[in-house]
Amino acid sequence: MDKTILVVLTIAAAALLHTAAADHSTVHVVGNQLGWTVPPGGAATYAAWAATQIFELGDILVFNFTTGDSDVARVSKEAFLTCNSTNPITLNTTGPANFTLDALGDYYFISTFQNHCALGQRLAIYVIYAPAPAPFPYIYPPPRAPVTWVVGDNFGWFVPPGGALFYATWAFGKDFRVGDTLVFNFVNGSSDVATVTKDAFFNCTNTTISVYSTSPANITLTTPGDHYYTSTYPRQCIFGQQLAIYVYGSASNEPSPSPSSRSSGAPTTSAYGPSSGISKAPARVSGLTGLAITILSIAIALFH
Repeated sequence: MDKTILVVLTIAAAALLHTAAADHSTVHVVGNQLGWTVPPGGAATYAAWAATQIFELGDILVFNFTTGDSDVARVSKEAFLTCNSTNPITLNTTGPANFTLDALGDYYFISTFQNHCALGQRLAIYVIYAPAPAPFPYIYPPPRAPVTWVVGDNFGWFVPPGGALFYATWAFGKDFRVGDTLVFNFVNGSSDVATVTKDAFFNCTNTTISVYSTSPANITLTTPGDHYYTSTYPRQCIFGQQLAIYVYGSASNEPSPSPSSRSSGAPTTSAYGPSSGISKAPARVSGLTGLAITILSIAIALFH
C-alpha cells in the first residue's frame, strides 16, 4: 500500500478521534467539593474519588487549590509511588489548574509541596477508550445467587465520620447486580433513604425518585446502571450521607445494556495502573469513534 494513502487515512482517523473526544469530553473536578488539598482520609480519598469516574480521551481534570498553598504536578509512576517531585512532567502552580487528558493510559499527579504527597495529596487515573459496539473490556464475574448488602455494614446509614468517602469506600469493589437487595439501617425519625438522580446526588438537592422513611429500608435492585441514594434530612447529604453504586445486568451474569456506564467494582484495571486491582470502567463512545477505529484498522491491515 502507498504510504501516502496510509498517512491520509491516519490523519482522517485522528481527526475523527479528536472530534469524538471533543463531543463527549467531561469535566472532572478532582475531589469534588474537597478540591485538591491534603485530604483528611489520606491517599484513599483520591483513589475512592477516581473509582467513581470514567476518564476518557479528551476529558478535562480541574484541580481546585489556592495559589501559594499547593500546586499540581504530573509525574511518572515511579515518582508517584515514591513522592519524588524532582523532575515533574508538567507543573502548574496557579489554581485552579485544568489538565486535558490527551492520551490513553496512566496519569499520575502529586503536589510538590513538602509532605503533601506523603500525606495523600496524589491522584492516579487510567484513561480509557473503547470503540462501539465493542463488548465491555473486562470479564464478567461468574453467576451467583442474589446477595443482600447491608449498607455501611455495622455502622449503618447515618452521617459518617469520614464524610462521603465512608460510603464510597464501603461500595468500592462490591459486585452489585440486578436482584440484589440493599438494606439501610437507621433510627426512625432521625433519617431516611431517598433514591435520587445523579444531579440531585452531586448537588445534594431533595429532588427525589422515592423515599423510604422506616428502618430497615430494604431496596431491591431491579435495573442495571447507576443508582444514587441520599437522605432528605437537612444537611445530611452535604455531610456525606450519600451512596452511589453501579448495578450489573443480573445476579445470573447477564450483561448490562450499555457500555457507557461506570463500575464500582469491575474486576479489571486500576486507578493505580493496569495491575493493582482497582476498577476501570468502560468508556462512553460514539459512532465517530467506531469509524475512526475502523479507518485505522483498514490502514494498518492494508499497509501490512
